[in-house]
Amino acid sequence: MSAPEIPTLNLQRVDARVGSAEILQQLRDKLSPQGDVVSPRGRALTEEVFGAPLTPVEVVQRICAEVQNAGTEALLKFNRQLDKADLTADQLRVPAADLAAAHAAADPELIASIQRIRDNVATFQQAILHRDVTIEPKPGVTLTQRYVPLRRVGVCVPGGAAAYPSTVLMTVVPAQVAGVQEIAVVAPPTAFGAYNQDMLATCHELGVTEVYRMGGAQAVAALAYGTDIVPAVNKIVGPGNLFVALAKKHVYGTVDIDSFAGPSEVIVIADQTARPEFIAADLLAQAEHSPGSAILITWDEALIDAVSGEVAKQLALLERAELTLDSLEAFGALILVRDEAQACELTDSFAPEHLHIETANPRDQIAKIKNSGAAFLGHHTPVALGDYAAGPSHVLPTGGTCTWAAGLCSNSFLRSGSITEFDESAMNQIAPDVERLAEKEGLTAHARSVSIRR
Repeated sequence: MSAPEIPTLNLQRVDARVGSAEILQQLRDKLSPQGDVVSPRGRALTEEVFGAPLTPVEVVQRICAEVQNAGTEALLKFNRQLDKADLTADQLRVPAADLAAAHAAADPELIASIQRIRDNVATFQQAILHRDVTIEPKPGVTLTQRYVPLRRVGVCVPGGAAAYPSTVLMTVVPAQVAGVQEIAVVAPPTAFGAYNQDMLATCHELGVTEVYRMGGAQAVAALAYGTDIVPAVNKIVGPGNLFVALAKKHVYGTVDIDSFAGPSEVIVIADQTARPEFIAADLLAQAEHSPGSAILITWDEALIDAVSGEVAKQLALLERAELTLDSLEAFGALILVRDEAQACELTDSFAPEHLHIETANPRDQIAKIKNSGAAFLGHHTPVALGDYAAGPSHVLPTGGTCTWAAGLCSNSFLRSGSITEFDESAMNQIAPDVERLAEKEGLTAHARSVSIRR
């Protein structure tokens, strides 16, 4: 058997030891999901369906408006036009028998893995779950911050180029830990989506009974506005393509969403103790999403050559080699910096979704970096552990938004509110302060609602 051909790799190299690494801002701009770029195939489909070369933002606006106004009829139309799935209204929801059959036919080892991963995720999510807090700062005063689970949530599971049972685990289990009673899963009516037996088996194992054959912006709109088939939800979570992201942004305010997410990202910080073959595998794992950004930052010049060679060698072994190569050349970089301090500074400015630190003392570097969606420390903690099994959810902020946004977790499915209780004596003590401020603001009715009780 002949050895696989090693592809020609034009992975961008940047020497950032003098000046700044403008490449990071350029990559950040390219990865931003602004919705003004569409592929030739997408443009052709848009013209076929809408009769005009609309931008993705315009497409999403049209789809959401139609689903809001026409409900199931619009859903079925877009299933036919966009996903080439000719379904009737009673075929939108996956029957319980199909879920049970998929579970019964599933590989027992897969089910065992799902069970173990569910337990890992549940253990972590339960540990971080907010609990009600009650204090009695003064006699007669009781103040409580309480947390109430959302009643109903929608989960988007991708199904275009691959199947994602892992997304079901990383979204459904945190919601269940939070106490959400109704969870509706939507996936495109494709072989990788709502017809994928492993995804359906995962839903059944987790006790999810609502699974719908619909994807894209139309599924997001149905979850947000509700139809006669799909009751509206309180929050929509889960990854998706550009149209899903733009649709979630469009319906935000009608419902809550997890984030406005773009392509996946990783920055690997490495020193001379890192193994080039490990780093190469980590970069390729992220680029495999296609699009996916994969960046190495190191102060060891020899490591860049070694990693570049390993990336080319391992690339030849991948099933999605061509797509991964395109992604690496468009969104990847090998960056040489002066030292550890500059590596941390550049990483913080990029604010990556995933950060993997492969150094002798990774805890030293993470202490200097505030901005990352999820961090992975050490030579034996690849990002894939977090993607699939460790416990924290893999639904994370991208596009630099982790400077203010957080990844999905059990607390994302809680709504907090306060409870205040005063007895008469305590109210009389605080009343003068309330009345004084209310009168200063000219809100005399507010002041009177207190003074009338004295």
